[in-house]
Amino acid sequence: MAYRDLREFIRALEKKHELKRIPFEVDTALEITEFADRAVKQGGPALLFEKPKGSTMPVLINEFASMRKMEIALEVDSVEEVAARIVEFLQMRVPEGLMGKLKMLPKLAEVGAFFPKIVSKGDCQEVVRNDGFSLFDLPILKCWPEDGGRYITLPLVFSRNPDTGKRNCGMYRLQVFDERTTGMHWQTHKQGAEHYRRSQHQGSKRMDVAVAIGADPATMYSAIMPLPPDLDEMMIAGFLRQSPVEMVKCQTCDLEVPAHAEIVLEGYVELGELRTEGPFGDHTGFYSLADEYPVFHVTCMTHRKEPIYATTIVGPPPMEDYYMGKAIERIFLPLMRLQLPEVRDIAMPAEGVFHNLILVAIRKSYPGHARKVMHSIWGTGQAMFSKCIVVVDEDVDVQNYREVAWKALNHIDPERDIQFVMGPVDSLDHASRLPNYGSKMGIDATRKWPGEGFTRPWPGVIGIPADVKERVDALWKRAGL
Repeated sequence: MAYRDLREFIRALEKKHELKRIPFEVDTALEITEFADRAVKQGGPALLFEKPKGSTMPVLINEFASMRKMEIALEVDSVEEVAARIVEFLQMRVPEGLMGKLKMLPKLAEVGAFFPKIVSKGDCQEVVRNDGFSLFDLPILKCWPEDGGRYITLPLVFSRNPDTGKRNCGMYRLQVFDERTTGMHWQTHKQGAEHYRRSQHQGSKRMDVAVAIGADPATMYSAIMPLPPDLDEMMIAGFLRQSPVEMVKCQTCDLEVPAHAEIVLEGYVELGELRTEGPFGDHTGFYSLADEYPVFHVTCMTHRKEPIYATTIVGPPPMEDYYMGKAIERIFLPLMRLQLPEVRDIAMPAEGVFHNLILVAIRKSYPGHARKVMHSIWGTGQAMFSKCIVVVDEDVDVQNYREVAWKALNHIDPERDIQFVMGPVDSLDHASRLPNYGSKMGIDATRKWPGEGFTRPWPGVIGIPADVKERVDALWKRAGL
């Protein structure tokens, strides 16, 4: 059964010994960050701070901070199971004949179950506060010493495409400016920013926005998935949890939010109003610089009775977001292979902080194949931000970074095998020559063919035959080694 809400997920983590309650007071300024950072780097449990300083709301952090927690969140034994389900549905064909169609009915019904379900009331509106509330009532973290303020870091930000009416849910950090306003960190390539631009083009003065904090894990996770524009994240959440997400209409704006969220902030963005947001200790491990972003005005706060505040921190890797990204890597590999069947595996090392380094193993079939793969990746969704792509042959284990470094460094002639291109880069890339625009590098570390101008013999890899290794195994034990 899908988790109904965040509380059921917490109980599941606790039952599986993946949650630790902290019963004493801990400061939301820096101290919770240090707790969370130590825990994730030591492979520790999720943390539930029951007495955050200055608030009566418990704070949950690190709930996704390992592959085991990701499996509990998605209710699978391995995230590869999610990938297999995606492939199954993408390859689903309605067979000929009445009996064949009847056999498909359960699958077709399951597809229909993914769509979100509108309900008349929800737990997130047990308490409705139009007046007399403050964002400072929430135990919002100051994550790092040089941060520009306190940040809501795990929000589900809902907006609507003014041209199509379709909903978007993204995870965009919110710097708290005062009791009722925050920054809205809509980077220029994100769908929220696109909705903002389209609303401006239509001549609108305001744009409705709603923010949910703390929902069932699949719904929270769907907000960070690299989906095509206008594909509803709530439908993907329904697919992940195999049950529709119940949505309830907001009290003061024309949007719907997860009915069982812990906290909801309703309000608007005034088009054209910008304010300096940042700096912020980001997932790159560096502070992202202060810049001008839209301002979110909160007009209503609704929440459950005795709500739980869900949050995260990002910073020097590996952090919680690395494991969230690693799950995406495994889940979306089959989708990449539908477009690029030559791709055997990919890996995004933690130190590459998602966009800085992608390792790709391919089944090479013709001269220049590695470069074709590089350009295909640069032309695919958020993969366009990939600063460095290293392409190796299929016999290289890209999950073994030592093996990749060894073989890649031995396989390349730098002038011949490294290619530079210009294009869009991640907004958080502080090294690019201009904001959002810079260079990217592709490295062809595959074995070179005569058709690529390489006519010398390619050497074999040194190694001991398997039968010799088996005989030595017994002798090794006999020697007491």
